Amino acid sequence: MRLKRSISVVGCHAGGEVGDVIVGGVLPPAGGTMFEKMRTMERDHDHVRRLLLCEPRGSVIRHLNLIVPSTRRDCDVGLIVMEPTEYVPMSGSNTICAVTVMLETGILPMEEPGTTVRLDMPGGPVQAVASCRDGRCEWVEFENVPSFAHSLDARIDVEGLGSILVDVAYGGMFFAIVDADALGLKLVPEEARRISDLGERIRLAAREQLDIAHPENPDIRGVSIVQFASRFNGVGQVTLNNCVVAPGRLDRSPTGTGTSARLAVLEARGQMKVGDSMVHASILGSEFRGKIVRRTQVGGRPAIVPSIRGSAWITGFHTYVVDPADPWPEGYAMTDTWGISGALTQ
Repeated sequence: MRLKRSISVVGCHAGGEVGDVIVGGVLPPAGGTMFEKMRTMERDHDHVRRLLLCEPRGSVIRHLNLIVPSTRRDCDVGLIVMEPTEYVPMSGSNTICAVTVMLETGILPMEEPGTTVRLDMPGGPVQAVASCRDGRCEWVEFENVPSFAHSLDARIDVEGLGSILVDVAYGGMFFAIVDADALGLKLVPEEARRISDLGERIRLAAREQLDIAHPENPDIRGVSIVQFASRFNGVGQVTLNNCVVAPGRLDRSPTGTGTSARLAVLEARGQMKVGDSMVHASILGSEFRGKIVRRTQVGGRPAIVPSIRGSAWITGFHTYVVDPADPWPEGYAMTDTWGISGALTQ
């Protein structure tokens, strides 16, 4: 067999959301910070993302995590997250997957009953603690980057819906949070196609109509994900949500950054306070626990530091190759499966 390229990947999912981890065949991108490395990967090496995410080797339901050396002395390892249409500053389910894979495969040493892993992420440093027993990560809990409510009750016009209200919040990426009950939307698997369609239309409208940027890093801008939120059931209780990831498909997990964004909104509205926790459930019934650890500020804005806890499971070990004669060395995307827009970028 003639091979142009070979890439080794450990398959993993957190709460049902695929977050595979590249463990060989891809060199670290250049850059003095992890954000710069992420941008270099996006600008100069995006063929890796396309190769592994697009058909015939991948699919729209997949995320990829690239482990690289840290650019910070206070972190153990760096992590670059690649999603179907973008490179994101932070992802909760992918963090849980990456920590689980690194510890269970011996990339980082596992200590029982708990192992601390300090991650250098494009959005900032993240500290995770894994509960470990008999060589397995039972769960991973991490303190996320500071999260904040950007705009409450922002009004946007959406094709087919008219004028609606959204809360815009940052939890590692920007979310437009929509009241599912107000739209008469049931967050059940049978409605998955309708939820995805509505979410993508709302995301496109929000990106066009709302000028959203991170106050400390203006290169982080625009709504990335739409979260349909059911009624908040109270502190310590289970609350259902579902997030629509570009280009228009459901996040199978409760979404760690989405839970962080929801916590920031609930704190801003006075419905939660420091020390309070909630359980976010996904459309599959998988759960992440979110807690408000402390208050802080981001660029002069009130913010919180949330923690997120969830579990991940390794699904397999794979080697992906490219034959020099393959007519699709970077794959392809078809709109029957690749969301309603078929876009490969935001």
